[in-house]
Amino acid sequence: MIQKTIPTSTSEETARIFGSYDVNARQIEKAFGVTLHNRATDVGDSILISGEEDSVKKAAETVDYLKKMAAYSELSEQSVGYVIDMIADGRAGELSTLDDDCICVTNRGKPIKAKTVGQKKYVELIRRNTIVLGVGPAGTGKTFLAVAMAVKALRDKQVNRIILTRPAVEAGEKLGFLPGDLQNKIDPYLRPLYDALFEMMGAENYARCLEKQTIEIAPLAYMRGRTLDDSFIILDEAQNATPEQMKMFLTRLGYNSKVVVTGDLTQTDLPDGKKSGLAMAVKILRDIEDIGIHHFTERDVVRHKLVQKIILAYEKYERTAAQQKAEPKRYHSQPRRDGGKPESK
Repeated sequence: MIQKTIPTSTSEETARIFGSYDVNARQIEKAFGVTLHNRATDVGDSILISGEEDSVKKAAETVDYLKKMAAYSELSEQSVGYVIDMIADGRAGELSTLDDDCICVTNRGKPIKAKTVGQKKYVELIRRNTIVLGVGPAGTGKTFLAVAMAVKALRDKQVNRIILTRPAVEAGEKLGFLPGDLQNKIDPYLRPLYDALFEMMGAENYARCLEKQTIEIAPLAYMRGRTLDDSFIILDEAQNATPEQMKMFLTRLGYNSKVVVTGDLTQTDLPDGKKSGLAMAVKILRDIEDIGIHHFTERDVVRHKLVQKIILAYEKYERTAAQQKAEPKRYHSQPRRDGGKPESK
């Protein structure tokens, strides 16, 4: 058994690494079979890691990275688990790519960065390509990061406006039952886009940009017949777009514009038998230059840790159901009551 000491600058930094009620420290201890202790001396604070040599090495790498991460982000249970998994898999080098890339700063001065390697690859695809399709489960940051990239492009004067759109498809409810005019009826469907913009820009800046039409938020049907130049366009919840709507939307692309399409193919609300335009676009556009396609996985989920478990549970259920459906029916022969040859049933 060996020990390794990692110095921390302040007791507050140590507390952030250990987490509320030491929840982060317990995650590290359980994952690597080590023990963590906080040591406060006159010289300064430090974290003492004890255990087997290889385990201590991996735990120390985890604590070192969490020190960097704590400087710009809250250490949630999910993010700590992600760092642990990456280091346990020998992919610590990939984590270093997340340190120095600030997408933009929110209205409150908070830096927005990719939190996973998958998110980092998604952001890089948006930078390099004119059209990007981001496909993956809920909670992976598809929409939030796309909005962050759009706000950055607007601030840097790379585009003149941001256009955000979604298909107005009901998820079990009917638009007609909602109160108000058409705008009031579609607002709930666009709420996630509002929330992301408020986070980036603040309510006042957002309202000012909306008034000047620098920001436009509208249902997908409103895109028909338009040519969108000098714009950053985001189509959210694209799994609910039909193939015809998807083709219509993608052909709105104008000069000096960028398009990001996001969606989760496991949460389609289209009527039974209706194909998803996003699923078709992923197949049709995969080999076209200047179009990037990124598939998120459950590892990229940055919401509550239960979201990741829910996604995996549903994937397992759907795989099992598909296998059972694909298996040929088995027929068993039964002897005839009259003593003749068995008959198939």
